[in-house]
Amino acid sequence: MFNVLLVDDEPWVLEGLRTMIAWEKHGFRVCGEASSGRDALRMVQDYRPELVVTDIRMPMLNGLEFMEQSNRMLEKPPKFVVLSGYDDFEYARTAMRQRAAGYLLKPVDEEEMDALLAILSRKIKGEAAAEDRYARRQQLAINHMINRLLHGEYREDLMAQACRLLNIQGRERICCLLIESAFGFDEMLRVVKGLCTKGEGVCFQDGSGRNGILLIGTDNRPMDGHPEEPVQGIYRRITELTGSPATVCVSQQSEGIRSFREAYVQAAEISQIKQAQGKSGLFFYCGNVFADKRRQLQSDRFKPLLDKVRSQSPEEISANVKEIFSCFAADALDIENIKAQVADLELSLCRSVQEMRGQPDACLENFSEGYGSLGEIHDFSRLQTYVEGMCLQAAGVLRELERQNEGNTIFHVIQYVDREYRNKLQLQDLAKQFHLNSTYLGQLFKKNTGKPFNEYINDKRIEEAKRLLKRSSMKIAEVAVQVGFPNTDYFIAKFKLKTGTLPSVFQKEAGSSAGKEGEEPSC
Repeated sequence: MFNVLLVDDEPWVLEGLRTMIAWEKHGFRVCGEASSGRDALRMVQDYRPELVVTDIRMPMLNGLEFMEQSNRMLEKPPKFVVLSGYDDFEYARTAMRQRAAGYLLKPVDEEEMDALLAILSRKIKGEAAAEDRYARRQQLAINHMINRLLHGEYREDLMAQACRLLNIQGRERICCLLIESAFGFDEMLRVVKGLCTKGEGVCFQDGSGRNGILLIGTDNRPMDGHPEEPVQGIYRRITELTGSPATVCVSQQSEGIRSFREAYVQAAEISQIKQAQGKSGLFFYCGNVFADKRRQLQSDRFKPLLDKVRSQSPEEISANVKEIFSCFAADALDIENIKAQVADLELSLCRSVQEMRGQPDACLENFSEGYGSLGEIHDFSRLQTYVEGMCLQAAGVLRELERQNEGNTIFHVIQYVDREYRNKLQLQDLAKQFHLNSTYLGQLFKKNTGKPFNEYINDKRIEEAKRLLKRSSMKIAEVAVQVGFPNTDYFIAKFKLKTGTLPSVFQKEAGSSAGKEGEEPSC
């Protein structure tokens, strides 16, 4: 659907445009309404509509001025349809100079607007298809060029061509990310476009089909030689959208186009290790990771702490944080290495909050207000306070979310299962539908029903099967299908396990019992 913004200072005109025009027929939907040119200018930047229908005569900023400023400010301005109560050629001519796609007189004729929308819809679709084809050709060229650089081709003409293609000078700071996730390449393109300014994030696929991102010119708050943002934003967004673990491996920052290969090798080195270990998360390159086995042991120290946060044990959290930092001090570990691990812990806590239908961004904001930013910390004592405070706050948030979810969500889950048990139900699907972690939902379900999820459903199905066997002459296979069992043999096995008898014997005994109840007493 294409977005359309309606602009007019007369409310009755806006209402008429919204309700009388068949927008959806031509693939449009009204995304907003503005009663002045100034409001419209703000909304056109926020909503980025493909079409704007605007009046000319409005206070403060008229329609033509609004169009002129939009065309000047936006990289891709919308198409404009101009409305006017004045049959004035000068207005029409000025409007057309501002790239108006149509000019209609008030009151708007529905048939005339309908015909114009049909034309504009085809035109917008055609332009979008052309832009998509151009973007794909451009991406293929970029991908081919990057892979040549990654293979060590550094001829001067090739590097000059790469600079033109990537729109860089060639001396910018470079950082490489390699990503293992359920994410497709097109989805990654959209994430990078949303999080990085134009030209800062360049997506590519290496020879093995692995997705990668080159961050070019990023120098915001270096952490252990890495750009803290937008790396964490990219990682957080990928895990949010896929709802599954991802492995993002990040090289150190280096300088110049000749460092592409070096950055890629660093990220690939970490990716190889994490893949062999079967680990997911956000990982930063810190020297020779093959030789640095001790760092691997140190990173594992936060795992028990994460478990204690999830189990909401404040006393154990504080004790564990003290123990962890005592070990770090004994190892004389560099503070920047620890901060990289703390950043990973922070993201894991955010995932836990999100899995319980919380708001991780709000949680991080509240925490930052009390303890500041991780990038601003440069001593062990303050970092220990930061970690302890973050974990205690996260435990409190999780405890409150558990209370809210337990009182509200599980009631609706059980109601849904009671209503839909005849259909195919999976715990993972229910967890996704009700925005809960599947393991947590299974525990919550058993706590509230006294039975594991699968046992509860099978019991419901068997009770319904008993009712059908008593009151109908349905065949055993028909009953199995009717109550939701995948096949007859599985139904028979579960029925016997629950009742101690076969469905056929139960049906026969139920029929005999019903017959005896209906017999006349003998004389």
